[in-house]
Amino acid sequence: MWINEGKLEGKFVILEPLRIEHVPRLKSAVQDGEPWKLWFATVPSPENMGAYVEYAIEAGKARNIAYAVRSKLTGEIVGTTRYYNVDEHNRRAMIGYTWYSASAQRTPVNTECKLLLLSNLFESHDAIAVEFRTHFFNQRSRSAIERLGAKLDGILRHHQIMPDGSLRDTAVYSIVAAEWPAVKNNLLSKLN
Repeated sequence: MWINEGKLEGKFVILEPLRIEHVPRLKSAVQDGEPWKLWFATVPSPENMGAYVEYAIEAGKARNIAYAVRSKLTGEIVGTTRYYNVDEHNRRAMIGYTWYSASAQRTPVNTECKLLLLSNLFESHDAIAVEFRTHFFNQRSRSAIERLGAKLDGILRHHQIMPDGSLRDTAVYSIVAAEWPAVKNNLLSKLN
């Protein structure tokens, strides 16, 4: 694969390639805040965590790299994130499937995770663009993506069928290589 699977480490977090051994700690993490109950999010419940991790690992054999997010402050696993739809030919990838325990939200965790993932893509793999997608009604996620410096590309209307049968409109954002230096400075300033 174009992107090498490996641990990414910063000051606040370690992104560890996702393994089945992470399941018990991810079950604990997801119980903090119960994000699987949000109708507009696709976060696994504790009961579905094993299948979620198995699927992420299996998908990783194709065009995905999933990570468990470990807080360096507590040593605990606090969520997951991944590269997906990795497109080597066009040097692009999506970043998503990101969720965190409630105690990790509004901390440096997400900012540094995105800094590590984006630095890896733009600086180590010469990416042209990175894409983010979220539910149109997931305002918290949309605000977080916009705070990174991503630009709204548009809305894919009736893009997906949600588990409850509702139709999801998907907000699509991107960061292109020319924007990366400014985005990086923005993220570094937030961490300082």
